[in-house]
Amino acid sequence: MADRIQKVLANAGFGSRRQLERVIADGRIRVNNKIAKLGDTLGPQDEIRMDGRVLNMEKRQHVPCRVLAYKKHVDQVVTRKDPDGRPTVFKGLPRLVAGRWLSIGRLDVNTSGLLLLTTDGELKKRLEHPSYEIVRTYAARVRGTVDKPMLERLVEGVELDDGTAHFDTIREADDSHRANRWFEVSVRQGRNRVVRRLWASQGVTVSRLMRTSFGPVALPGGVKAGGFRELDKKEVRALAALVDLKR
Repeated sequence: MADRIQKVLANAGFGSRRQLERVIADGRIRVNNKIAKLGDTLGPQDEIRMDGRVLNMEKRQHVPCRVLAYKKHVDQVVTRKDPDGRPTVFKGLPRLVAGRWLSIGRLDVNTSGLLLLTTDGELKKRLEHPSYEIVRTYAARVRGTVDKPMLERLVEGVELDDGTAHFDTIREADDSHRANRWFEVSVRQGRNRVVRRLWASQGVTVSRLMRTSFGPVALPGGVKAGGFRELDKKEVRALAALVDLKR
């Protein structure tokens, strides 16, 4: 079955879909010596050239599914290059013969903890899709007065600027005497900065945020910030099974 050109090239590691859409729109890709258009499909026998160079699709299309549990530290960004020169999570990852490392979702620059990276574009897409409701768990240090009615509202649901959101669970740490209290919260929504925005909706501020798990994968112990652990085949299969994939 033929797939759209930008999907095939993105899965093969030649860039993100958005980047490749721009490359196609600029007329830089030819298929069988004809300028490609957005929406064109590719078959296994097609010859593809980018900027005049033949792309070796056979080598690129058989990339094994690998997943890294990465321990992000504050100030790292989840982009390949940063105009401000900040450190990126993509530096120092295992070198790949084919394909590229893709982040499963994102963590903002001020959030630390678990970030999953994979070589598998379909696995990434499904784990990010809201219909699968993958549980993400965070440790949040909150500045401000937090009471029981506030916690109940946060579980029942509050209105944000992009719709209703809520925590699935909230577990309080035994530090009620402190000005900055820790809470373990879980969400199934991968919306932008949703944990911080939920707390902010109640007039309190998250002063520190760390993701501790994503689905069945926990933040790796014994790994320094900026390091990672590669999941074994059993763990990859369990992660893929959550989104109806066999790997």
